[in-house]
Amino acid sequence: MTVMTTDAPRPRRWDAVVRITHWSIVAAVLVNAVFTEEGSSTHVWVGYALAAILAARLIWGLIGPAEARFSAFPPSPRAAIAHIREIVAGEKRLHSSHNPLGALMVYAIWSCLLVIIATGIAMAGLPGVPRETRSTPAPAAATGGSYAEARETEEREEGKGEEGEEGPLGEIHELAANLLYVLIALHLAGVVFETRRSGRQVVTAMLPGHR
Repeated sequence: MTVMTTDAPRPRRWDAVVRITHWSIVAAVLVNAVFTEEGSSTHVWVGYALAAILAARLIWGLIGPAEARFSAFPPSPRAAIAHIREIVAGEKRLHSSHNPLGALMVYAIWSCLLVIIATGIAMAGLPGVPRETRSTPAPAAATGGSYAEARETEEREEGKGEEGEEGPLGEIHELAANLLYVLIALHLAGVVFETRRSGRQVVTAMLPGHR
């Protein structure tokens, strides 16, 4: 027996800001995962754009409409477990925003994106600030050596910097990116499952159209 209960009427469409930031994040992740070379200027600038888009979505979570705010879908493992029990029991509860499992997925994806962005900026630097200006090699006279020796020292230091990019920050960046791909796959599976289970077109809520 299926039981249908409601928390609040669900809008037929998410608001424009949620839809635009959602698909912009999808596009940025796809471009950097498939079409750009890691460490290239294009990859870095797409990362900066991703940071701006995510920042806009997080701000919207504070000032946007009710269903887009963080308060509408707080991360709650207890609520997620209760939601799983509802699924097993065949109950269908309509939520005004994300359901509890979807909410956990949203926060997990955002957390991964924040780690990717933070480590990427830590390695590439802030936009408009050339990496070369972050460390100025000492003049040859100051080191008591020749220009050739100073240049050799500078090249060694640059080599260390490049190696550092493949060190802890690079490893965390790559690990977070790989975890993000797993979460995206689970998210897509959840969308398909929820659409089949509830009969609600979850995808169309993110497509352009009237509310």
